[in-house]
Amino acid sequence: MALQLNRTYRFKFYLNANHYIIINGVEGETHPHTWEFTIDIMIKNDEFVEFNTYEKSISEYFAKYQNGIMNNFEPFDTVIPTLENMSEKFILDIRDIVEAGDAKLIKMESSETPTRSYIISFEEDEDFKETIRNRRKESMDAEIDAVVDRIAQKKED
Repeated sequence: MALQLNRTYRFKFYLNANHYIIINGVEGETHPHTWEFTIDIMIKNDEFVEFNTYEKSISEYFAKYQNGIMNNFEPFDTVIPTLENMSEKFILDIRDIVEAGDAKLIKMESSETPTRSYIISFEEDEDFKETIRNRRKESMDAEIDAVVDRIAQKKED
């Protein structure tokens, strides 16, 4: 039986930017972060994929925020740019980028320090599960076809 593989790529991106948060109506001090975003994507087929296909597009996405003040960018001019709020905005945009490249975004881990991360996953999303089911079915169909071909070949011999 053929081995069913889900090919996953992991990319890390770093965003150097500043932000401030508002707690109880009081604006905090603007301060810098180097946020780390780890993105796992699953390739939909068995074809070779160049890493830079995804790296370039996602790097360009983050470039607009580099060295800026997050509070000056939409939607963070009205939504406090906490790690969680930024991650929830970024993951939806990055999902569109990844799917345009014919892959699926599995999850994104966002960190503002080495000891704290916020993880958002699509692993329980119905569309993601359907993709996995379809891949398994395609793999099983290919395996059945191969067995039938071997049986037919033996009969011809």
